[in-house]
Amino acid sequence: MSVTDGVVLAVSGLHKSYGDNEVVRGLDFQIQRGECFGLLGPNGAGKTTTLRCCLGLIDPNAGNITLVGEPVPKAAREARIRVGVVPQMDNLDPDFTVVENLQIYGRYFRLPDAIIEQRIPRLLDFAGLASKGSSSIRTLSGGMKRRLILARALINDPELLILDEPTTGLDPQARHLIWDGLRQLLTQGKTILLTTHFMDEAERLCSRLAVIDHGRMIACDAPRALIATHVEPEVIEVYGDEARAWAAERGRSLADRMEIAGETAFCYARDAAPLLADLAAARGVRYLHRPANLEDLFIKLTGRELRD
Repeated sequence: MSVTDGVVLAVSGLHKSYGDNEVVRGLDFQIQRGECFGLLGPNGAGKTTTLRCCLGLIDPNAGNITLVGEPVPKAAREARIRVGVVPQMDNLDPDFTVVENLQIYGRYFRLPDAIIEQRIPRLLDFAGLASKGSSSIRTLSGGMKRRLILARALINDPELLILDEPTTGLDPQARHLIWDGLRQLLTQGKTILLTTHFMDEAERLCSRLAVIDHGRMIACDAPRALIATHVEPEVIEVYGDEARAWAAERGRSLADRMEIAGETAFCYARDAAPLLADLAAARGVRYLHRPANLEDLFIKLTGRELRD
């Protein structure tokens, strides 16, 4: 299989164990050229291990991986030259300036200095850092560092951009700036593999996504298609001093499905009118009526229990 087939990453029958702990249990998925594909799952679901296998950083126990037309791990080095990676943790060199970080990273790919120098101004503009080229990394905010790491991942003009939780720890303004940049890349035809814990991020950016848990894929489709398939269309969140009592006495009989989390009752319904009419007369409760979203899907498929 080659990238001319339109498949930038193909994974089939992927298994990976650490001792007796099987972390990835038979994953299969493909990423088409020009799409943003999301990989979602709770902590410990196997997302990062899957990415590391795809990049050839660790060897799988079984399965086949083809990355930008190259077999992995056999030709992982050749494949990685054509891939950009934004890791979970910042790994910029604090001893160098913004421009120097881009120059050094470009040389890792054996790019000619002339090509690197030609690309740097465009990448700094893309990251909103055109005025920061000579600045020390130590002087940058968290949002600036994440934008620089994204720009750095583009220095080799990659065929696939892998983003491992790219906006974790950022404020809303910084997140939106990165989202705008990623949408620009998709408009330009770039291909993106995204892992994130922000469901709104996945819903905004991904054309398709897979939900994995305990190393297995449990759903894969376009975000809205997944929501329509697995979750009732309307959600009412009921909270307040009497929310639990109302849920036990009235809510369960009116909702198609209900979940209690802390002091909030989540009521899922195909028709919310009876619930809303009852809540309008209820005392000691407040409520929020909204359409179902990707977080509802994620919670239904993977549960509400905390993962470490």
